[in-house]
Amino acid sequence: MVLPVHDINPVRRTPWVTYGLVAANVIVLLLTPGSRSTVTGATTTAQLCGQQAFFDHYAAIPHELTTDHPLTQVATGQPGPNPETCYISKPAYHKSPFLSVLFSMFIHEGWLHLLGNMLFLVIFGNNIEDKFRKVPYLLFYLFCGYIAAYGFAFANQTSVEPLVGASGAIAGVLGAYLVIYPRAKVWSLVPFLFFIPLRLPAWLVLGGWFVLQWAYSAGYAASGAGSVAYLAHVFGFLAGVVVGLIVRATSPPPQYPIHPRLRQV
Repeated sequence: MVLPVHDINPVRRTPWVTYGLVAANVIVLLLTPGSRSTVTGATTTAQLCGQQAFFDHYAAIPHELTTDHPLTQVATGQPGPNPETCYISKPAYHKSPFLSVLFSMFIHEGWLHLLGNMLFLVIFGNNIEDKFRKVPYLLFYLFCGYIAAYGFAFANQTSVEPLVGASGAIAGVLGAYLVIYPRAKVWSLVPFLFFIPLRLPAWLVLGGWFVLQWAYSAGYAASGAGSVAYLAHVFGFLAGVVVGLIVRATSPPPQYPIHPRLRQV
């Protein structure tokens, strides 16, 4: 997998919605109980229980989405009698599973999770916002997030592990970018080439990203991040591809920057 750092694809308007999404995600993480421990690395049982209770309250949970009923037992936020255990009880709040998908798009497990997602959003989201315009782009972003969450939920109906992160929605942005700007150039770092920066076409960068997500979700490749919902990425990306194809079919072809060749004299 390559790491994109910048695309050569200028925009005509300031991507305020993309910037707003980044700001909202940062603010929500700052309000998340476990945000400080993800920086210091020091995590107590009380912090873990507090974060688990936060996720149970606000995050999307596959079993809740498929049944449209919240869990009957959730973490209270208090450490249990045994090490690394938390007390559970009947929730003292009402939770809407449908709305929890919206909330979960702005919740991240830690700073590394957040920064990885926001990098992709900033690089590729500005052009999709420029193409779709602000309100349709925001609705598209949320739509892809919902498709990703519900797609994953119906494939894992008994799971009670919280789904958190903007990855599904951002995957939709990547899918739309792939079909609308396939020939745009993306400066990327290639790990197996000692992180040498290369200017690669978007179809290669994003197509390779999707193939890797699909391989992980299907079990054809091993990943060190076992808690990542790769299948949600696949669903979000495919939703973005479908919408992107519709937009491409009804819009003028994109204009790519011209890079003149150097001539020796």
